[in-house]
Amino acid sequence: MWSFLKILTAMMSIWWCLFTSLSAQAANSFGYASCSDDSSYSPGSRFEANLKLLLTFLSSNATKNNGFYNSTAGHDSPDVAYGLSLCRGDCSSDICQTCVSEATKAILTQCPKAKEAVIWYDECMVRYAHRSFIGTNNETLGFQFGNPSSVKVDAGFKQVLDRTLSDLITRASNVTVSNNKRAIWGFSTQIVKYTSAQTLYGLAQCTPDLSGNDCGHCLREAIRHLPQCCDNKQGGRVLLYSCHFRYEVYSFFSITDSAASPSHSPLPSPTPSSLQEHKGKHQSPQKLFILIALLCIFLMLCGIGYYYLWVWNKATRKKEVSAGLNIDTINPFNMDNDITTVESLRFELSTVKEATNNFSVDNKIGEGGFGEVYKGILGNGKEIAVKRLSKSSNQGAEEFKNEVVLVAKLQHRNLVRLLRYCFEGEEKILIYEYIPNKSLDYILFDPQKQVLLDWPRRYKIIGGIAKGMLYLHEESRIRIIHRDLKPSNVLLDAEMNAKVSDFGMSRIFGVDQNHGKTSRIVGTYGYMSPEYAMHGDYSVRSDVFSFGVLLLEIISGQRNSSFYHCNHADDLLCYAWRLWRDGTPLELVDPVLLYSYSRDEVIRCIYIALLCVQEDVDSRPSMDTVILMLKSHSVTMILPQQPPFFQNSRSREKLKEGLKSVPLINYAASWSVDDASITGIYPR
Repeated sequence: MWSFLKILTAMMSIWWCLFTSLSAQAANSFGYASCSDDSSYSPGSRFEANLKLLLTFLSSNATKNNGFYNSTAGHDSPDVAYGLSLCRGDCSSDICQTCVSEATKAILTQCPKAKEAVIWYDECMVRYAHRSFIGTNNETLGFQFGNPSSVKVDAGFKQVLDRTLSDLITRASNVTVSNNKRAIWGFSTQIVKYTSAQTLYGLAQCTPDLSGNDCGHCLREAIRHLPQCCDNKQGGRVLLYSCHFRYEVYSFFSITDSAASPSHSPLPSPTPSSLQEHKGKHQSPQKLFILIALLCIFLMLCGIGYYYLWVWNKATRKKEVSAGLNIDTINPFNMDNDITTVESLRFELSTVKEATNNFSVDNKIGEGGFGEVYKGILGNGKEIAVKRLSKSSNQGAEEFKNEVVLVAKLQHRNLVRLLRYCFEGEEKILIYEYIPNKSLDYILFDPQKQVLLDWPRRYKIIGGIAKGMLYLHEESRIRIIHRDLKPSNVLLDAEMNAKVSDFGMSRIFGVDQNHGKTSRIVGTYGYMSPEYAMHGDYSVRSDVFSFGVLLLEIISGQRNSSFYHCNHADDLLCYAWRLWRDGTPLELVDPVLLYSYSRDEVIRCIYIALLCVQEDVDSRPSMDTVILMLKSHSVTMILPQQPPFFQNSRSREKLKEGLKSVPLINYAASWSVDDASITGIYPR
């Protein structure tokens, strides 16, 4: 068995090497970073925290302002981080977002500890520094590159290229080009028919913060570098900090009407043979045949390997059952999205009944929306939590399959771990690790038990929930929307570490998918975001809204659904907002905490919660931004907007009947600070 696996692994390695070598030229990936050696920051410094927050801002707002966004993080010099992101003018919003997200991650790896850096990709660029540079023309050379293919020495090609580059500069620095109905300043493309068989494509772009004169001056300076890299080359690019240009004899940008109409007629040109055909545009038939043959062999070996692994897993399972079911040896991480591939995790119903004393009432430890939870003890002494789905539950076979496959793939300290499952007849049962301290609501809302949760423990729980949700949204192999985050779905282990649980209503997204829509609204009123409750629209920001509600409950020690305060709104979200507006946010704090809490941490958490429960989906922070704000002590903060609707008993009934929001008065005018942003952690 192991010999076969070694052969299969070797064949996969050979195939992958050949595949990458044959397809490398056709790939449209390019990345280059320029890192300043003048100054560096220390790990754990305020500048590093501000820089990470800045890059998160850039990634979150990449598609705004037609693909150009600049921001700052921090307010105390010299720890302020300044930055911008710029997408190529012809890129779609999805491509722009993907590129900037990748660039903001790569720049930290490519330029560790550098206080100034730029990274360029084909579709975007990201730049940051420890001093302000917006509106300043920086003509520092970052990178120059010539196409390996050459043209025959011919004055005709040079004339076409010179004319094209001149037109690109004129158009980029003097006009606003309409591209896909978007106004793109400082961007131009040009297509020139060079011969009957050859076409020249050109692109120039400046950062939109430059004036027209500065843009033109920057591009002319970039062209001065052409002889050093690109003389008699079929293509080339020069990247300066504030502008760049590129030309090729093949299309490398999206063709638009403006680009497809050259500003001049083609010049008389040499014979078609004077330009070599672009490498990588056409693969030789022989190489293509080899690639297809290797692919077929690879697929055949995978099929044979899958069959032998299935036989081996089945035999192993039988041995484990006869040896006493050691569940700690099972690793569910490599399972595929099919119920038949999790057979190794299956328990017999008789084993479950024996562990729970036939689902004895004495073993019952909880009850959720989909059924009851029992404590069980296996024959080897292992404690387990058994979730028995009720027969009247709305969760069918598909939802049960969803939770089994989904949870089994998740491996994180702040997520509950699925150990086994049982599916016999009408019985659908999930076996989890046993969590001794039950759920967060069991302790948080009990007058006698809530004293166990002092502020350090609550702050630790908040951080744990945030990390678990970040893993679901960004760090796992599949993007997951929980859709029912609330205190009863947060379990606490022996050390009071938070573990997010109950994924029966979760939805799996593709890596590049950001939102979805459903006509079946599931979840818990009071924690559901308005766009989901009213329209069925859900995304990672829907979970962020639920996290904000949960955060306010942890701080106040009160349920949002039953909150009431005389002379104030009977809604926890709006009450917290009014306290923040009036400059008295600490009145929200659970009296049990007395004065043992950290004032800065509590105010920061209230601020984060108010950001999370904003009505505008795009204004809510992502979970990675939330974690950065929890850790950072010096950031530039955006003024949170008022929560979208009351969640008292009357409004919840209206939501259930007509799914209509209850409007609130706009209190933005009551603030004495600028609406765009505030500095520091304290309100007013």
